[in-house]
Amino acid sequence: MSTECRGKRSWPELVGVPGNVAEATIERENRLVNAFIVPPGNSVITDFRCDRVWVFVNGNGNVTRVPSIG
Repeated sequence: MSTECRGKRSWPELVGVPGNVAEATIERENRLVNAFIVPPGNSVITDFRCDRVWVFVNGNGNVTRVPSIG
């Protein structure tokens, strides 16, 4: 699988914003990806995919890490 992903790859400006806002923004800015909100304490699959962005949130639902393709 190629790691040459198309479109915007990361969203540092979304750290601290509500997860649902980040999810919508990511999917609007790169229509080739699906964003998935990850609540605190949940684990994720670690395989690399150009069509996926994990959005890690805290207990208040705000983004805690820079969302990026993977």
